[in-house]
Order: sequence, then structure tokens, then C-alpha cells
Amino acid sequence: VSSAELYDPTAGTWAPTTGPLTTARENHTAILLPNGKVLVAGGFGASGELSSSELFNPTSGTWTNTGSLMNARTWHTVTLLPNGKVLAAGGFNTSGFLSSAELYDPTGGTWTPSGSLGTARYFHTATLLANEKVLVVGGYGPSGGLTSSELYDSAIGTWTATSSMSTGRTAATGTLLPNGKVLVAGGFIGLTTLSGAELYNPASGTWAATGSMSTTRGSHTATL
Repeated sequence: VSSAELYDPTAGTWAPTTGPLTTARENHTAILLPNGKVLVAGGFGASGELSSSELFNPTSGTWTNTGSLMNARTWHTVTLLPNGKVLAAGGFNTSGFLSSAELYDPTGGTWTPSGSLGTARYFHTATLLANEKVLVVGGYGPSGGLTSSELYDSAIGTWTATSSMSTGRTAATGTLLPNGKVLVAGGFIGLTTLSGAELYNPASGTWAATGSMSTTRGSHTATL
């Protein structure tokens, strides 16, 4: 679908935006930019995986096209970096699993390449750390569910491997905690949902098990 709606927390009601998205899509990403606009990128549409991106303007309630991704991708991640640019990483398209990454510059409305992950993946998590690096974890790759993790250095635009989780997991959640650690919880291994959770310590670059959820789950949400 191409429709979009706005929720008013004061009235507790929903209303359609002034205009619909320019392209109907699903499994896309949406991220709030520092200028107040919302960037929607990629996903799956009537023609297959999409490279198109568009911006929602909350002042006018309308959508306009912006620069297209260099690679069509769905099931990828986007992360807002401290410099205001947006990192899109991994995903999937007709060529298969993606290891490529690219940066969106809101000033010029353009995408440029920014290195490649060491392992192609989709359904992974991406979490901005306090040290301004982005932690990409798990997901699904050519070999199945992944335990591997990688770090993107936003200062120099490079990827490096960090230690691996004890359990491969797809469609899990990653949440930055106030102590600087990252909680990765649940997900799938094959078709089995998981209840286990692990903590990543950026200071040591290591993972440690933490308490398990009372219910197994994947493709869930986690909110600090």
C-alpha cells in the first residue's frame, strides 16, 4: 500500500496524511531526520525490491522523492549517525544477500557507498553505540542464521569484525542500554523462536548471556 497515517497522541486518533507515498511498498525502513522529515527507503513493491527513497514533510503532510539507493534492498537496516547522515546496511534483492552499505546525505539528497560488511546478511539488527560506531548483529546469511557481529566506524567509513554471539539469531531486537551495553533478545534459529538474550560490551568487545525471556519470540519489538 502507499497510504500513510498520522497518530495524534492528544486525541488518540488517526488521520491520513495529505498525500500518499509516491511508491507503494512494504518491508522498507523509515527514520526521522534531524530536520524533522522522515526518510523512507527501499523495501518491496509491485516491481520487486526497490531502490527508491522518499521524504515525508510534516509541515505539508506530503511525500516527495529523494535520491535512490545505489542498490535496491529490502529487510535492511538504517541508522542515523551523529553527523546527520543515514547508514543503510545489508538486506536482500534479486542478486541475493547483500553485504553493501551506503550513506544518505540529507543536504544533497544523495546516496554514496560506504564499505561492505564482512558477511552479507538481512533480518539483522543495527545499533548506534555511545562511541559513535554502529553494531550490526546476526541476521540471515548464505550459511543460515548468523552469530557474527560487525562494527561500522562512522568517522572513517570502515567495517571490522567483533566477537560473535553464542547463538545465531534472525529477526531479533537490539537495544542500547543506559550503561552503554547492547541487549540482543529473542529471534529465530531456523523456524524455532528463541527466548534467550545476550549483552554486548563495547569496552571489551565481548558477548555474555543474560536472563531469558519468559516467552520465545521473533520479529518482535523492544523499546527502552
